[in-house]
Order: sequence, then structure tokens, then C-alpha cells
Amino acid sequence: MPRATAVRKTERSAPVSIDGEDNRADPDGTRQFVIFHVKNEMFAVPLAEVKEIIRMPAIVRIPLSPPALEGIANLRGTMLPVVNLRTIFGFETVDHNDTTRVVVLDQGRPVGLVVDRMANVVTAEANSIEATGTIQSTVDTDLLTGMIKGQDGASMVMILDAGALIRREFQSGVERGTGGAVGEIAGDPVAEAVQAAAEEIQLVSFEVAGQEYAFPIGDVQEIVQLPEEITAVPNSAPHVLGVITLRQRLLPLVSLRRMFALPPAAVTDANKVVVVSLGGDQAVGVVMDSIKEVLRVSRAHIDAMPGLLTRNRALDDISAICRLDGGKRLVSVLSARDMFRAGELSQLVAAEGETSMTTQQGEPAVLGGDDEEQFVVFRLMNEEYGVPIASVQEIVRVPEELTHIPKSPPFIEGVINLRGSVLPVVDQRRRFGLEPSQRSDRQRIMVFTIHGVRSGFIVDQVSEVMRIGARFIGTAPQLSAEQQRLIRRVANLEGQKRMILLLDIDQLLNVGELGVIRENTGRENTGREQPAA
Repeated sequence: MPRATAVRKTERSAPVSIDGEDNRADPDGTRQFVIFHVKNEMFAVPLAEVKEIIRMPAIVRIPLSPPALEGIANLRGTMLPVVNLRTIFGFETVDHNDTTRVVVLDQGRPVGLVVDRMANVVTAEANSIEATGTIQSTVDTDLLTGMIKGQDGASMVMILDAGALIRREFQSGVERGTGGAVGEIAGDPVAEAVQAAAEEIQLVSFEVAGQEYAFPIGDVQEIVQLPEEITAVPNSAPHVLGVITLRQRLLPLVSLRRMFALPPAAVTDANKVVVVSLGGDQAVGVVMDSIKEVLRVSRAHIDAMPGLLTRNRALDDISAICRLDGGKRLVSVLSARDMFRAGELSQLVAAEGETSMTTQQGEPAVLGGDDEEQFVVFRLMNEEYGVPIASVQEIVRVPEELTHIPKSPPFIEGVINLRGSVLPVVDQRRRFGLEPSQRSDRQRIMVFTIHGVRSGFIVDQVSEVMRIGARFIGTAPQLSAEQQRLIRRVANLEGQKRMILLLDIDQLLNVGELGVIRENTGRENTGREQPAA
């Protein structure tokens, strides 16, 4: 065999950088290679191409990507595509274990190769390397640059051409362009949809003590989990729980149960904090029992509080009543500015003092003073996705039954009647080629209008509304044409150990799919709301 050097760095749990090498042979004509095992084969990559060797990291799966892609990982703030060599070579897949490693290569940007176990580093003389055309191999020789012969003349180590491997597996789809991307569709009544939207209002609804309330979506900055620790403020009103630190600012926290003198209840995972704006830089967090949905309602279905009730000062906080389901469902619309006096809340923050302006454990400074965007975050399987909040028309529960359309594409689950309008519903798991799931109470239908066609998409769970600073948003790796078209950006929240895949809503359906939906649901499905029955 070639002269071998022990690879002690691969036995460490911490990555060891080996930057600074070049790929030229030493003056004596020798070259160094990193050797590893995949199944029963031994492979090599030039030491100069290896940045580091790490243990298997936490992976975020990317839908519509090539089968060989395990997903992307967070490598100290950098997005690392991780590729499984077993899949590329057509070997059977196995579970990762303590010997599994990821060899991080420099291919213009970092790329990780999953290998079964490391071997060593070898120094090979030029005469021990043979061209691939002279030998037979179980691996496609187009992915090899040569073979390192052993001293016994029989054993061989295959030298991978990592650049060719990456180009073949991931760039071929990208180089084909974005064929099938959604374009403008002649004849779409977009202007009518815009006019109809002006006659509607969007509300974020939630539940407290079995009653349904809502804030206008324009007043809602974000929705976050109720933190475990809340700093109490002495001599504050009973409904004031205290203050918390959110995005490097102090946020007053109030209980709607206490404010409305409703029975107390134990805190659960369903509790959420709705952060509402009071104008300017002022905001307050309102603790709710649970978040229900985002409603898109015609202004004709929203009534001012009856005059008789407005005499009761306790009801001043309710600005209007929303009538849904033909009046069977009433939602009380709250006014944050009427509920809270910004001056009093400012005093609460001031009383806590500047010493509290530190970030809570595990909470990244997402705002940080830079440009930011607001996203609705939802889950599919174990991954998180985000869509711009402005693109979400409403979020509704999945009904018990959907009307199935004969001979419709498999990704269309069916249609529902959404307040008199036919809404096609897409199973987003099926659309992304993910495993199907049973219906659950957590699932929701997110409603978007895509180039004038109004459609609903079933997701596993809508988790929160959050603001993300521009410095945390990067370009997604280009792994396939369809993935590049749909998932163009990734929010990398290293402090929270989260990656959120940001979707381009206009690309959720291509031209052909939009045409199929039009044929199955009729041209009236253009985003205009129909009167409720």
C-alpha cells in the first residue's frame, strides 16, 4: 500500500480545519489523499480539497431535491449541503452510527459527503496511481479520476472526482433552467381580485376560556411561545404578568383572562403570546389560550358594537363583532390601542431598568436593528417552512370531509366551500413528495392567491408569526431546478438551532397545475370572496 499517515483528526468530535493546502504534488512527485470507507469499498479525495471532517450534524430535509441529498446543516453559520455517497453509488442505505462522518469539501462552497467510516491519510507516489480506463470498478468511472494501487498489486482505492459528482447530481437539473415556472397568465382577472381584497379585512383569531377573539392582522407583529420565565413588576395591575425580553427589547406581558375577569387556567404548550403594536415603537404581548386561524372576512360581515353594549365600559376593549357561518359564529374584534395605554406600559418597561436588556437564553437577536421581514412559519413532517405574511390570505381548519374531484391530479386533495366560494385544496406533503399523514386537529389549510387562482394548502401545523432580520436570510443551495424555483432562501437562526425554508408562493403551482385547478373549480376561483350563504 502507499505510505500511510494516521488520521487522528477524524477521531475527534470537534472538526479540525485543514485549509491552506494546495492540490499540487510534492516536489518528489507524491500526493496526499484522505481515505474513507463506503460499504465495502475504499475511496479517496485529495487532501487539498478537504476543509474538515465532522460527525453527522442535525439535518434539515429539503423537498423536491435529488435523492442523494440528505439535507442541509448549519456549519457555524454557513449552510452546508450534505450528500449521501451510498445513494449516489446505488448501495443500500443504512442508519448512521458513531463511526459515520461527513467529509466537508471545498467546491467553491462547502459540500459534505456522508461516509461510513474514516481510514487514514496516505501519501501516494505518482507511479501508484492508475487511470480509470484500465480497470473495472463497481462505481461509475465517470465519477473517478484514478485508482491508487496497493503494494500487493490487488487492493485499490478509488479517487473520487468530487466536482463531477456534485455537477452530475445537483447542477444538471439547475442548468436545465426553470422550465415550467409560473408565468403571467393571460386573461386572469387580477384587477378584480385586488379590488375584492380592498373590501375585506384579515383577522388573527384566538381562543380564551372558550370564547373567540381576534386582532386585525395589521396590528399583530408576531406570535411566539409563552416563555418559562417572566419578570414580575411590583405594583402593576392584576392583569399585567410582567415583562419579558424579546428580540433585545423589553416587552410588557398581559393576561387576557385576567383582564376580562375570566376563570384562571393552567399554562400549557398551546398558550401563545400575540405581540400587538400600539403605534410607534410601542408593543405589548397578550397571552392567549390558543391560536385558531387567520380569517379573511368581507367588511360587510363586521358590525360595530351595538349602542346598548357600548354603554358598558367593560366592553370598550371590543371594537366590533365579526359574523361568520351565517351569524352562527361570532368573533369579538379587539382594539389594542383601546385596551392598553402606551404610557402606562412604557412605565412598566422603564421600571424594570436597563439591566434587564439582555437576551434570554436560547433567544437570538433576530431584529437587531437591520431590515427585517415577517413570515408565517408552518411545519411539514419535521421541517419548518416560512411564507411572507402578506401572501397569507387566511388560515382555516381542515374540514372533516373534502369533496373529491374525479380524474384530478393526485396532489389535489379535493375542494371545500369556503363561505360560498369553491376552494381547491392541495395536500402539501404529497406535493413535496413526502410521506402521507393521518388527519389531526393541528393541521391547517393556508390560503394563497397564486396568479389570480385562489388555492388552499394543507400543512401539518402553523406554529408562529415571526420577524427575521435580513442578515439571517441567505440564498438556498441550488440542488434541483424545481427546488431552486420554489425554495430560493433559507433563514439560518443559529442561536435557536433552527433553519426555516422560505417558500416563493408564486411558484407553489406551475402553469400546467394552475390550468388544471381552473378546469376543476371554474374561473370564479380568482381570489374574490363570494357572499356567505
